[in-house]
Amino acid sequence: MDPIYVTGHRNPDTDSIVAAMAYAALRNAVGDREYEAACLGHVSDETNIVLNRFGFEAPKRIHSMYTQIHDLDFDTPPFLSTAVTVGRGWDILQQQKGISAVPVINEDGTLYGMLSRENVASYNMELGSGVLAPVPLFNVLSVLEGKVLNDAGDHTDTLSGEIFIALPQNRENLLFHKKESIVLCGHQPDMIKRALEMNVNCLILCQAELDPELREMQTQTCIISTPFDAYRAARLIFQAAPIGKICRSSGLVCFHLEDKVDDVKEQVLKFREHCYPILDENEKVVGVLTRYHLLRPRRKRVVLVDHNEASQSVPGLEEAEILEIIDHHRLADIQTANPIYVRNEPVGSTNTIIAGMFQDRGLIPSEKMAGMMAAAILSDTVMFKSPTCTERDIRTAERMARIANVSLEELGREIFSASLEHRTEEDLLFADYKDFHIAGHDFAVSQVTCVDSPKMLERKDAFLKLMQQEKAKKNLSMMILMLTDVLKEGTQLIYVGDDEVIQNAFGVSPRDNTLFLPGVMSRKKQIIPMLSALWG
Repeated sequence: MDPIYVTGHRNPDTDSIVAAMAYAALRNAVGDREYEAACLGHVSDETNIVLNRFGFEAPKRIHSMYTQIHDLDFDTPPFLSTAVTVGRGWDILQQQKGISAVPVINEDGTLYGMLSRENVASYNMELGSGVLAPVPLFNVLSVLEGKVLNDAGDHTDTLSGEIFIALPQNRENLLFHKKESIVLCGHQPDMIKRALEMNVNCLILCQAELDPELREMQTQTCIISTPFDAYRAARLIFQAAPIGKICRSSGLVCFHLEDKVDDVKEQVLKFREHCYPILDENEKVVGVLTRYHLLRPRRKRVVLVDHNEASQSVPGLEEAEILEIIDHHRLADIQTANPIYVRNEPVGSTNTIIAGMFQDRGLIPSEKMAGMMAAAILSDTVMFKSPTCTERDIRTAERMARIANVSLEELGREIFSASLEHRTEEDLLFADYKDFHIAGHDFAVSQVTCVDSPKMLERKDAFLKLMQQEKAKKNLSMMILMLTDVLKEGTQLIYVGDDEVIQNAFGVSPRDNTLFLPGVMSRKKQIIPMLSALWG
């Protein structure tokens, strides 16, 4: 069963990461084992503190939800070595219903070529000369179901030569005359003796025994016995050629597991091959693709937590099947093809909602999971000082702390005392960064929660330089950085954009692209609504 990914937004904070993990744990606990937590971006230092504190690993990181080759039910026929005989290759092709070619691989599993029915047919049609090119002795023994009868065969590695079926001796003009011959005969002592005396390359006894006196002859001829008659053996021996010599090995069109299905469709329409080899990231063959596999691709499935805006979600979301949305932000622009379960509540943390979902199902989170959920609520409500915080957030965090047997005060200090000094301005700016589109305006708001905003303001010039670059790169109307100080219970705002917009939105005159907003702790409740009201 393919996984159902539970994921937060692109620049995940602690609430986003823990919400994904908690909801996946909830669904797995009730028997839905395919749910898997994932994240879309770098895990912050704060979140790592929480994960390490309670003994969890960060969720798997995913980069897109585009439908890719590995999402298709492609075929996995046998992959053949270049040394496999043409006869064996043909048998494999006959067994593969609906597959017109099979991959031929090198010893390390990489692609050498593709063997098709057309390759075998063309080879058989070109055998008019009756001359067998050098082939391994083991291949000949395999196709003839034969065995070597003399010591000379033990010193023979390859066989080649013109094929002769022994005829009566009175037809001298049709007899074999060259040492470089492969002679097939039945119980014909005279022909056998002639071949051994000439030291032909190989003598193949078809449904016949070698007379004792002939067995004692000194000869360099490799003697083989086969249960097939001479005419069938004459046809089969050419099937001893290795498929590496007849398969198509140049001009092949290949696809990789990570290739997007939409891109592959374009290539398939262009080249119109019957089937295409599929390779993994190490260039090793994993299967074959036909046009049939592209008709109804299997879409990835995802549950969104802590966001419901396409610009904040995983790339390729439009190609995925969204099953649920669990969030505490404003409703945005995500659309679905079918009705889905949506739970959106006006609380300060997504984990408050998920804790309620545990309760709805009569379950209690594990001690460690409850501790992480308490930490996530503390983080998203800025230790209950954010205006988004509700009484329900406080009660839920206290309940989770009791289950985990931890102190909320100590947990909060541990989270927010994490040093930010060693992190680069770029890391800080994009750690909790979100894009918005309101009334024709594209803008971005980044937030850094700290306990010493004056120290962070010393890096203002570096922040402004990066923000100007990002604004120009994305053609934004404005970019804002919130330095939210837990101890001061307010936010130092750094921005690039129109001074008049900032003054009208917040009623404060900015100075040098900076202003302090006392009591402002929340991006979604105190920054975005002000800009929305101004631009709306």
